[in-house]
Amino acid sequence: MQKSPSRKKFSKFRNPALTRRQKGYRRGLLGKLASNIQDQTFNNKSRLFIVWGVLMVSGLGLGIKLYNLQIVKGSKLTEQARNQQMVNLRPFMPRRPVVDRNTNLLAIDRPVYTLYAHPKLFDKSNEDMAERLAPILAKDTAELVKTFESKRSGIILAPALPEEIIDRISSLRLNGLEWIQKYSRYYPSDDLVADVVGYVNVDRRGQAGVEYSQEKLLERPVQTVRLSRSGNGALMPDHAPEGFLHFDDLRLQLTIDSRLQRIARTALKQQMQKFDAKRGAVIVMDALDGSLLALVSQPTYNPNEYAKANISLFKNWTVADLYEPGSTFKPLNVAIALENGVIKADDMFNDPGSIRVANYTIKNAENNGYGRINIAQILQHSSNIGMVQIIQRLKPSIYYNWLERLGLGQKVDTDLPFEVGGRLKSQEEFIASPIEAATTSFGQGFSMTPLQLVQMHGALANGGKLVTPHIVRGLIDSEGQMHDSPTRTIARQIFSAATTQKVVEMMETVVTEGTGKMAQIPGYRIAGKTGTAQKASPSGGYIKGARMTSFVAILPVESPRYVVFALVDEPKGESAYGSTVAAPIVKSVIEALIPLEEIPPSKAIEHEQQTQAP
Repeated sequence: MQKSPSRKKFSKFRNPALTRRQKGYRRGLLGKLASNIQDQTFNNKSRLFIVWGVLMVSGLGLGIKLYNLQIVKGSKLTEQARNQQMVNLRPFMPRRPVVDRNTNLLAIDRPVYTLYAHPKLFDKSNEDMAERLAPILAKDTAELVKTFESKRSGIILAPALPEEIIDRISSLRLNGLEWIQKYSRYYPSDDLVADVVGYVNVDRRGQAGVEYSQEKLLERPVQTVRLSRSGNGALMPDHAPEGFLHFDDLRLQLTIDSRLQRIARTALKQQMQKFDAKRGAVIVMDALDGSLLALVSQPTYNPNEYAKANISLFKNWTVADLYEPGSTFKPLNVAIALENGVIKADDMFNDPGSIRVANYTIKNAENNGYGRINIAQILQHSSNIGMVQIIQRLKPSIYYNWLERLGLGQKVDTDLPFEVGGRLKSQEEFIASPIEAATTSFGQGFSMTPLQLVQMHGALANGGKLVTPHIVRGLIDSEGQMHDSPTRTIARQIFSAATTQKVVEMMETVVTEGTGKMAQIPGYRIAGKTGTAQKASPSGGYIKGARMTSFVAILPVESPRYVVFALVDEPKGESAYGSTVAAPIVKSVIEALIPLEEIPPSKAIEHEQQTQAP
């Protein structure tokens, strides 16, 4: 077996010239290499430590963040997430309709459409489209062509077209037209009851009439609901609560009779045109409960086009404006004097034509005297002198208290909006100056609304009770059943029934023998009183030549119930008096009221006619 070569055999391969210096250099080189290896190992450990530290800090931060999100803010974030998945929805609900006492429609929400044109989508020429649409839209063909050429898209052709017009347009099958539905308040009778019903604005809020004063009754209750959204944002109706779209069939019923309203308006307009008057009003009230059967005001406006109207017309001047009633207030003064026992029905007075009160001279309207006259004749001739003498028998303080009891200087309790209170001098001023009681005796020196005068005459008609004039009957369903009727002030007893019946019978002589003859209707006993008063100026005093002519009637005399009042402001002409201007209006209204309310002829008159027949 061959032996391995010995170590000596390889000695010859060693470099005999290798010096100690070279050996040292080699050892140094090896040392540096070892040192580098040690440094690199240390750096790697440092990097690992840093990375580990960063990871630990990040993990700790993430843990803190998770704790904060899930534990500390968990409930709040959950609520936010749910809110993003839900939506609050208040469904649109039409306002309740308004109907008159016979359920004739006066106001209703109906669908209307905004019509858009997009000429870039027309498949016909602009001229051809215009020719087809012009007759339906009641527009000029040439103007429509210019409209189509003004823009390529999004042209509004009509903002609120009724459904029947859209049906006609749809039947043409024209491309490039678009209509969007919305709801609009519609008043079928146009301006007939505008002063009573009022109107709603673009935000669907009532601005006048019962649309304003009865907002709560007209707005159907709407429940705001929360609905879920799907992933694409669409609503999920499956999660809607049951019955949230509750729709009732209730309607707001008024006491107005549209037939009587129309006749009263026609009669008023005819007299206003005849005497070139500034404005006028007619009021018909059932004195038993204060319900208003007609309330007409001229000029008026169309609530379907309220934006075109003068804003001053939105307030019904029968409740919002004051005037001096003049002689129509005299029967009330007679009732006050009778109630206090200072006069008797058959008392006589002397009317020389003028009377001196303090430093003032008071005269009759015609500047003439009537000599010896009774109280009925004072009303027949509308004697200012006789009225002053009657009221002079009352202590001023007692008289003033009675005026306050009647409601002078106060607002009328009514459901019509924008009512104002009358004006009456202070008690100190009234008592201190004798002229105040004297002028008040014939209806001047104080002011009130036309509705308040009707209310006071209602007390003469119903046995002495001051009732609440009102226009709203309540909410009724489709079967006519009442569901909600407004609570009204209990009627106050002002005069005794005996006193009021005496005054009404005196007023009857005004129609049969006095200034109210133009209101006579064969077969019916009608009481009345004319009024021709100076018109007060806002700056004080009276407007020269300006008059307020009026006539108030109560019927039937044997069983008084209805009050009919007409007022015409500033009629022109020398013959413009309450007897010539207002009395014919009242007669026309009564002639319509008799068959509508089925008022039978007066028995006493029927008996007289039978006895006179051959």
